[in-house]
Amino acid sequence: MENAALGLVDIGANLTHSSFEHDFLAVIAEAQSAGVQHILLTGTDLETSQASFDFAQRDPQLFSSTAGFHPHVAQQVTAGHLAAIEKLVAQDKVVAVGETGLDFNRNFSEPDSQLTVFEAHLQIASRVSKPLFLHQREAHKPFFERLSAYRDELAGGVVHCFTDSRSALRDYLDLDMYIGITGWVCDERRGKDLQDIVSFIPQEKLLIETDAPYLLPRTLRPKPKTRRNEPKYLTEVLRVLAECRREDVSKLAAATASNARRLFALPCPSVPA
Repeated sequence: MENAALGLVDIGANLTHSSFEHDFLAVIAEAQSAGVQHILLTGTDLETSQASFDFAQRDPQLFSSTAGFHPHVAQQVTAGHLAAIEKLVAQDKVVAVGETGLDFNRNFSEPDSQLTVFEAHLQIASRVSKPLFLHQREAHKPFFERLSAYRDELAGGVVHCFTDSRSALRDYLDLDMYIGITGWVCDERRGKDLQDIVSFIPQEKLLIETDAPYLLPRTLRPKPKTRRNEPKYLTEVLRVLAECRREDVSKLAAATASNARRLFALPCPSVPA
């Protein structure tokens, strides 16, 4: 299958990042040429959530957005900020609540602040009936406990950039969550454990993402001149994932795109005239 016909959905790209300011249109054109048909722009604070929404409003066939506060910034989040996010996620171009969750790996915000803000996002998601875009790193137990407590009230979600254990994977699948796989699976150093367990993800719960500009796939050849990841490299995540799962690339591309459109209620792909 030609790359341009893959019809991929990148469920997580931080394209409001300053590194894309000088060549945004070229990045998008190259992504489309590589077969990326739709991109979810990740909101990690109020500014990026609003900017992502603005892009999605201008080109809803290509972009959708999320809105929320990454756990790294939880300590700066006020009640007013959360009210603004709830207003934003009510818009139809905003398809998920988040990025939200817990990150006890770096603790850029105090754990108590992270827990409070995460729970506020869970409450917002229950009120607006939209899925969650979730982040968890070295915080599985408290994350899983809170997610479980609200699960019956939620419209589902994705544990984005999954890098945890098989037991954590089982827990999230038991909650009927989707699993997002990034270029972490292309890392022969840190990603070996992930490579060993991705075959346990049911195909109907699997999503792919770049998390651009982060997590550039290490398997890219020739090696890119910079370490900035881009949506066009979603094809490499797909290739390595298919290899690990021993599946056909084109069938896996179709399955992950279909899963993304189902979870996030994305627009149907446009048909050329």
